[in-house]
Amino acid sequence: MESELSNLSDVVHNSLSNFSINSTSLKNSVESPVLVLLVDDEPRILSSLNELLKGRGYLLTNASSGSEAIQHLSQGPFDLVILDLQLPDIGGHEIMDFMNKQNAGCNVIVTSGASGIDMVIGALKRGAYDYLRKPYSREELLKAVDNALQQRLLKAENRRIALRLESSERIYRYLVDSSPDIIYTLDYEGRFTFVNDRVQPLLGFSREELIGMHFSVLVHEDDLDRANYVFNEYRGDYRLSRNVELRLKSRHADGDQRTFSHELMSITYGSHDEVPDSQLNRLETFWGTYGVARDITERKRADELINYQAFHDILTQLPNRALFRDRLGLALLQAKRNESKLAVMFLDLDRFKIVNDTLGHGAGDELLQQVASRLKACLRRCDTLSRLGGDEFLVVLADLNDRRDAVMIAEKFIESLRLPFALAGQLVHISASIGIAVYPFDGESVDDLIRNADVAMYQMKSQGKNGHVFFDASMLDASTQRIELEHSLHLAIEHGELEMYYQPQIDVVTHKVVGAEALMRWNHPERGFLSAGEFLPFAEENGLMIPISDWMLEAICHDLLQWNQVGGEKIGLSLNLSPQYLDRGDFFDNLKNALTRHHIEPKQIEVEVTENICIRNPQVAIEQLDKLGQLGVSVAIDDFGTGYSSLSYLHRFPIHTIKIDRAFVMEIQDVGAQFPVVLAIISIARGLGLNLVAEGVETRVQERYLKNAGCEIMQGYLYHKPLSQKMFMELLRDQSKVVAQMH
Repeated sequence: MESELSNLSDVVHNSLSNFSINSTSLKNSVESPVLVLLVDDEPRILSSLNELLKGRGYLLTNASSGSEAIQHLSQGPFDLVILDLQLPDIGGHEIMDFMNKQNAGCNVIVTSGASGIDMVIGALKRGAYDYLRKPYSREELLKAVDNALQQRLLKAENRRIALRLESSERIYRYLVDSSPDIIYTLDYEGRFTFVNDRVQPLLGFSREELIGMHFSVLVHEDDLDRANYVFNEYRGDYRLSRNVELRLKSRHADGDQRTFSHELMSITYGSHDEVPDSQLNRLETFWGTYGVARDITERKRADELINYQAFHDILTQLPNRALFRDRLGLALLQAKRNESKLAVMFLDLDRFKIVNDTLGHGAGDELLQQVASRLKACLRRCDTLSRLGGDEFLVVLADLNDRRDAVMIAEKFIESLRLPFALAGQLVHISASIGIAVYPFDGESVDDLIRNADVAMYQMKSQGKNGHVFFDASMLDASTQRIELEHSLHLAIEHGELEMYYQPQIDVVTHKVVGAEALMRWNHPERGFLSAGEFLPFAEENGLMIPISDWMLEAICHDLLQWNQVGGEKIGLSLNLSPQYLDRGDFFDNLKNALTRHHIEPKQIEVEVTENICIRNPQVAIEQLDKLGQLGVSVAIDDFGTGYSSLSYLHRFPIHTIKIDRAFVMEIQDVGAQFPVVLAIISIARGLGLNLVAEGVETRVQERYLKNAGCEIMQGYLYHKPLSQKMFMELLRDQSKVVAQMH
């Protein structure tokens, strides 16, 4: 662009400079004194000419011979020469020949007393302006002189105008050829009469091959009808000017067509100002079309991309919520017109959050893409699959015969997700919960059908996931309760409805309480006592885990202070931390400050994290857990063996305790049987020198098996259910009394 501007500047500067130089010389020639050379061998006639012409603004020079005249002509230009043909040394014809050879460029008035016609013809052939026969009158000479000088002025003005036109044409042609647009003219029949050089880089056609060709050679086949209509429209109205988009053919390798915006204007000849419209023959005055074509290909592509992104999910390339609602609206209109059925499915992936937290968001995105591909393969062409956001998908099944058609598609979905997904070098299994709403039974509007399918999906979640269920009106009550629960949870903290319970951890050798796991409960004013599993998922969804976790730190420190006042050996407390809370930057500072305020020793606290937390963002987790270790807080891996971890993580992370998940403990039904997973976990803990706690111990058989295998710390209903602070304090006092009596 800078080079083009520079070139344009040079062209304009040179053109203006040349015009200025030439016009200045012309102006000077007009405004300076008129130089007149008087040539005659008769002194009396020379004197008479000087007397006649002096005082008129002329600068007169005399020459009494031909050689003297040539000498004066050689030294400088003259505006007018009054020349006697009959000179003694060199004739007048020879002097004119000399002037023509030197391009003297002045007018010559020839005077002669000879009567022969040959002398006159010879002078006129050599460019004489006028011929005066001696003797001539005073008025005759003055008139000839005035006419000759007036003609010279007109010639100078014409040359000035010609130079101006030449300069303007040079600038205009450069501007046209340097334009970023294709500029062209068409004749009455639509053939190119002019096209600038821009057509070559934009379309690959040379201007020479297009001149005389019909415009249709450039127009894309699909746009020919529109082009013919637009260009022929000018024949009917010479005043018409309009803009139209047309695709033009391209010879370049980057595409066989490009889109141009054409600004068109008719070209006419003749004056229409004094001709009434009723008498104006427009076909006779129309000459052709002037057009400017601007390449808008990239703008069109950008517009198309923006439009696509406005209605599609960028990750999966599926229709988004806006496009889904539009298509569902159209499907509803068709179903109402045809009196047919349609179904809306609300699909939510089960265990997606675990995969996303464990393997990272990149793997989560890849999983969503693979899921979208599998689901799409199960649908008909008339159906629409949309990603609502997160791990939620919406489906509209058009033109159904009955509910069995929807069941068949839902079962295809479930079956397609059974096969494992390869993510980050691991095989991952997920499932889906699907809610189905059918038009017209479960709603007749877009909003009703989506809402009811959503309600049915949550019902499927509560029934165990991995399946599908049709909407039923009774589900609305459960949905309403869930919404009310979410609202009440916002008020639970400030109303003091949350409470900490503690499940004792028992040393099965000494039968003493050596620790406890902190468990949260919600004393709901209407629904009664709710366990953590009944409300913490809602807290995570609604962003309440941070304030709830902050409250929990204060609560357990307050309770621990009371435990320590009972006397005897201080026991440890295990608390579960949400991944959201662990990821927060000020988590460590909050914990440290709470322990300091309540005078709690850090070694009494054990933070339980799932193995998924450790491998979701390993470097951040290592930094956080290392800080805890430096403070004196120990770390336990909760639910070990249920996630996607490998043994290498136990070496990398500052782990002190492994907890055997209740799912493995529940499988122990016979002391004599072998349970390799449990034995493997115990063996790992021993090999790494880690503490070991078994969760969910409910029978003596489980206790004996675990004790014989080497696990001595256990918790579960066999010993104690989770206890309130008051009951746990009574347990500690009783144990303190027993210890005191033994001593």
